[in-house]
Amino acid sequence: MDGVLRSVNRVLLGLAGLLLLALGLAVLVGGFDLPRHWHFGLPSGWPWSRPDDVLLSGADRTQWRGESWWWPAVLGGLSLLVLLLVWWLLGQLRKRRLGEVLVESGEGEAALLRGRALSNVLEAEAAALPGVDKAAVRLSGRRTAPRASVELLLAAHAEPGPVLGRVTGEALEHARTSASLDSLPAEVRLRTVKHRAEKVL
Repeated sequence: MDGVLRSVNRVLLGLAGLLLLALGLAVLVGGFDLPRHWHFGLPSGWPWSRPDDVLLSGADRTQWRGESWWWPAVLGGLSLLVLLLVWWLLGQLRKRRLGEVLVESGEGEAALLRGRALSNVLEAEAAALPGVDKAAVRLSGRRTAPRASVELLLAAHAEPGPVLGRVTGEALEHARTSASLDSLPAEVRLRTVKHRAEKVL
């Protein structure tokens, strides 16, 4: 998902940049009356060739209103555009998953460790701790300075303090040392399993 989003961002930014550049140059050519001052001709059908030209004439704005397909096409196109923009915006708001972590060997050499592999190991170790029913780990940040986001689902009678201490002192510390990282900042969120109240006789 993150790779697709990055590709979409690049394509959209490139297209938007080219469109704005072309539109700006076309408006400047007509607005400053450059063809007359610099003595060059424009292609036939060029929309803005003189300073008094408008972007859209009255005829251009109303020529399709009488067609039965016009308003459904406009509403459908705008709806699709809104959905695409919402999808893109939600994708920007999500924390990007770190793809790779740079592992230093200490001898001037380095290797790339897949971020998914490191997060899976950290997730499995955290889930195996006493009092933890389920764990989810995401790595973000830069490959030379990753950050961990850990979500733990605690058992019904687990004590949050000891669980948090073991996660930070064992699971996160093991992940940090195995990847030869100077530090591994982490945000740990704890949730408890919902259970029915016990009946006391």
